[in-house]
Amino acid sequence: MKQFRNTVIRAGLEALYFSGAHILLRPILAGVGAIFTLHHVRPRRDAEFQPNRHLEVTPQFLRATLEHLRAHDVELITLDAMHQRLVEANFSRRFACFTFDDGYRDTLDYAYPIFHRHGLPLAVYVPTDFPDGRGDLWWLALEKVILNVPHLEAKIDGGLRQLRCTTPADKDGAYRRLYRWLRSIDEVDARALVRELCAKAALDCSRLCAESTMSWPQIRRLAADPLVAIGAHTRRHYALAKLTFAEAHAEMEESVRRIERETGKPCRHFSYPYGDAESAGPREFAIARELGLKTAVTGRKGLLHARHAAESTALPSIALSGDYQKPRYVKLLLSGAPLAFSKLMHGEAGPA
Repeated sequence: MKQFRNTVIRAGLEALYFSGAHILLRPILAGVGAIFTLHHVRPRRDAEFQPNRHLEVTPQFLRATLEHLRAHDVELITLDAMHQRLVEANFSRRFACFTFDDGYRDTLDYAYPIFHRHGLPLAVYVPTDFPDGRGDLWWLALEKVILNVPHLEAKIDGGLRQLRCTTPADKDGAYRRLYRWLRSIDEVDARALVRELCAKAALDCSRLCAESTMSWPQIRRLAADPLVAIGAHTRRHYALAKLTFAEAHAEMEESVRRIERETGKPCRHFSYPYGDAESAGPREFAIARELGLKTAVTGRKGLLHARHAAESTALPSIALSGDYQKPRYVKLLLSGAPLAFSKLMHGEAGPA
């Protein structure tokens, strides 16, 4: 089902591009710039079961995307510069920022060398428990469990469910069903359930964080580059809207202050974990303003418009997906056309 969906979306993107419709719509929808969100940059893997494939792009695609944007007069700038341009309404050139969530080690190994070589800026949002090695990367643990078992038993919606995990298609289906359920329930309960699944499968997932994410010395190495901004991403990567006000405030403030202590630099930028409407909303946006943050980025899909000068702690973004790795798709996204059509198909109103 997911493969079919991706095929349909790619066909739609190709039709938009080669029809030239995006060129006609660009003056209406394109806005002034964009924040591109990424997670993993690493060489392509051939395994059939990769439920988080959409979170990773290849170094070749990243390099081609940067070159494509620069060739089309899109200026690649820092988050500070983006904030300043929004405040000053300086929109003489279209711009884009590149950000990386979660502080994965491949950001240092594969993404940073590309930006550094070209003298381009990037931002890395770090959940501060992760560099300590005690972060709970439950989505990776869930993937590991399903990869290694032929079936599993889990309590979903109050009932015990048997999920077959024999074929790659079975595993994809089991992952999607469990992921949706886990995202809908209390965060502590969700993580406890994944730990229980790991224990039943006799899998030790305790090293996933230390193996997958950067340490503080590595983060400080990035922070030493003036073109790299280290932003906060909470302490534990919890969906903030599910927490009490005091808990959400502490998650945000403690992550900001920890980054400042570790890097010796002000932390003025933030990204909300997950970033959808169920994970962060007006309460969290207000906390970000109270903490003096210049910008805070959501996972809501959208381009930047002049109005976002007054909404700098609730900024939209565009996720670069591993399922659609062609630079021309990035050009399409910058036109605003795919986002507008997606909203139209889902019955949503308003600008992209």
